[in-house]
Amino acid sequence: MKRAKLLSCILFAMFMLECAKSHVSADATTTGGNASNSAFAKGADIGWLSQMEAQGEKFYDANGNQMDCIALLKSKGINSIRLRVWVNPVAGYCNKADVVAMAIRAKNAGMRIMIDFHYSDYWADPGKQNKPAAWVNLSLADLETAVYNHTYDVLSTLKASGVTPTWVQTGNEINNGLLWPTGEIDGTGAGGAANYAALINSGYDAVKAVDTSIKTILHISNGYDNNLFRYNLDLLKANGGKWDITGMSSYPSTTGWASNNTNVLANMQDMVTRYGKPVMICETGMDVSAATACQQMLTDLMTKVSSLGANGLGVFYWEPEAYGGWQGYNLVAFDASGKPTVAMDAFLGNY
Repeated sequence: MKRAKLLSCILFAMFMLECAKSHVSADATTTGGNASNSAFAKGADIGWLSQMEAQGEKFYDANGNQMDCIALLKSKGINSIRLRVWVNPVAGYCNKADVVAMAIRAKNAGMRIMIDFHYSDYWADPGKQNKPAAWVNLSLADLETAVYNHTYDVLSTLKASGVTPTWVQTGNEINNGLLWPTGEIDGTGAGGAANYAALINSGYDAVKAVDTSIKTILHISNGYDNNLFRYNLDLLKANGGKWDITGMSSYPSTTGWASNNTNVLANMQDMVTRYGKPVMICETGMDVSAATACQQMLTDLMTKVSSLGANGLGVFYWEPEAYGGWQGYNLVAFDASGKPTVAMDAFLGNY
């Protein structure tokens, strides 16, 4: 009799365990709560935000209620924030102190953080990769040390402030290298490819010295251009360059976005196969006048990135909140009254 009761208890416990498993599975399915979805980065670069706030710009939800911009972005599905850092910017914005303050705000809102090192005192992009003024006359060896120290300083300060970034870009849109002319690579591949890799590795090593869990991103623009990515990353790999994630920018036209996204996906697939590293869209955007097309583009792009599974890490919009022609920029996703456009609804999707 005792054995029968014991067997009955065991069978009942097994039944209850299976019911619990079924409940958890069903709940994850109905709420979109599976691990892959929660890991997918739906991001926004907000590097201008502190300057906008200092100059009195306000942000509002669809009903006209004023909101903190980061909270408003979160309400639209954003779960990750990207912040650029310059070495010694004249105006002060995007320096270490500004970035730390913004990162703390984003972290306290439950966001993951990406830090984008430009290794310049101002914008670095495909057309310019200017050394900071304090680094102009440095030798390669001293430049490597400067990159390491700057990277380590910013990230260790963030960590001491309670913020450990999830991702760090060691350079911004470095199609043809960085810190020109020392780390510049030319069209033949002969130029400074070895210097390029050495400088990238200085940034990489500093990131890992702060925290080995932080993933580094190698960021190149024109995500549709497979030849560009192969050219750059083949040179980097051949010279011992180190990176964890291949990052891309993608700024399609309002009418040509579908074919652009198709080409971006093909390039991402090739990058994963060729280098064995996951991929991410670090920047995207479209003119604010085409908000519906932008929503369609973003939905399609995030669907395509997420189709890569664990190798498709997410999509970041650059800068959705910079409304009203701020700094002459119009590829935004907030209207002239400071409210999110329908484009931001794309981030509410489950990817």
